[in-house]
Amino acid sequence: MKKEELRIVYMGTPEFAVESLRALVEKGYNVAGVITVPDKPVGRHGSVLRPSPVKEYAVSKHIPVLQPEKLKDEVFLFRLREWNADLQIVVAFRMLPEMVWDMPRLGTFNLHASLLPQYRGAAPINRAVINGETETGVTTFFLTHEIDTGKIIRQKQIPIADTDDAGIVHDKLMQAGAALVIETTDLILSGEVDTVSQEQLYQHFPELHPAPKLTMETCRIDWNLPLKKTYDFVRGLSPYPAAWTELVAPKGDKQVVKVYRTEKHPAPHQLPAGAIVTDNKKYIDIAVPGGYLRLVSLQLAGKKRMNATDFLNGFKQLEGYTVV
Repeated sequence: MKKEELRIVYMGTPEFAVESLRALVEKGYNVAGVITVPDKPVGRHGSVLRPSPVKEYAVSKHIPVLQPEKLKDEVFLFRLREWNADLQIVVAFRMLPEMVWDMPRLGTFNLHASLLPQYRGAAPINRAVINGETETGVTTFFLTHEIDTGKIIRQKQIPIADTDDAGIVHDKLMQAGAALVIETTDLILSGEVDTVSQEQLYQHFPELHPAPKLTMETCRIDWNLPLKKTYDFVRGLSPYPAAWTELVAPKGDKQVVKVYRTEKHPAPHQLPAGAIVTDNKKYIDIAVPGGYLRLVSLQLAGKKRMNATDFLNGFKQLEGYTVV
């Protein structure tokens, strides 16, 4: 079978998923249809509907789109069957019911933004950076009943620099993932695909790290963590959803501050965790075990993101303030 004869149904939602879809189209694969989430109401009254990035790209290429509310809906399943897919590819979408992933004759494979079996779950990029990993990657695997547990087809490793935040790693993995989707599709088309069970890889990992969904509370900075861990926590949540803390005034008033970029300054000190050291002009250092975390880019609630100098120009005096 030629690539233009292989009928592919593609499922995805965010920008991360667009790159792989674009690669399939530009390589001449026959994308018969795209499945994505319903348009999202935005604006003050929710009167404007915003399509997902994947839908925007599909429409620009005149690819049919389905946007089911429920993946077990009979009308949706009927229309999906009409596309008569040979293969389904999933990138950053939802958990599929068996009646969907088991439909194509060649199966359904998923692109996951980690080196499985590490970092199964909804936030693999953020969690890898938060944990200070120096390497991550992308994995393609066939879908099965349990989420992120199917047989691995291919993997590609990507280094994480100490200065990389989650946004930088996201973009690296988006590009690497698109290339891996093409490699995997080529293998399946040629009939030469081989797989390995994730259980066979357990022996290479002394510990498996999960990647559960991030919440508001799990993004709060703990200033009692050592310097390196606090630094990794901030960059692992930047630029989205962003680590945050509360700035506490001498009289007890509190303001939420998001922190996007920091620098490590190892130094001995006797200050309590969360104490602020500043010249009130150019730098804001937060005392943590093992040194100071210098705030480089931050944002007060309701304000724009700014550097420390601009922040201090507006604040004038941080004497007596702490963060918690």
